[in-house]
Amino acid sequence: MSPSPMSGAGHPDPAASPMSQARRPSRRWRRLRTRLRIWRMRMHAHPVLSLTWRTVVATVGLIVLLAGLVMCVAPGPGVAGIILGLAILATEFAWARGLLRYARSWGHRAKERAVQKARQHRREHDHSASALRPAPDSD
Repeated sequence: MSPSPMSGAGHPDPAASPMSQARRPSRRWRRLRTRLRIWRMRMHAHPVLSLTWRTVVATVGLIVLLAGLVMCVAPGPGVAGIILGLAILATEFAWARGLLRYARSWGHRAKERAVQKARQHRREHDHSASALRPAPDSD
């Protein structure tokens, strides 16, 4: 490898190594999350901005939540809309965090029930298919 002025003569450039390149997105993500957290803390310290922000979050979250409820009876991903709306509301409201936690646990339970039902259906189908097969001829 060619010597790098940043790392000294004869040493490979640490920024060019595959390990450091793999870590860059997560470091950037952590930095972005930290900056957003600081921005939110400053905004919540100002009473007018805090109220405005909570109003915007409540409006957007309720619109997405209501769209999810409508999609439960109309074509569309209703449950996903409800969970997304609750996730938006949960960024600012504690009551929405509790509902989101309940919705997640309900979703996990529903998934487990669906998997068990599919396994049971597959077992019943395999059992009935084996009963319908003709017995092998032993000539």
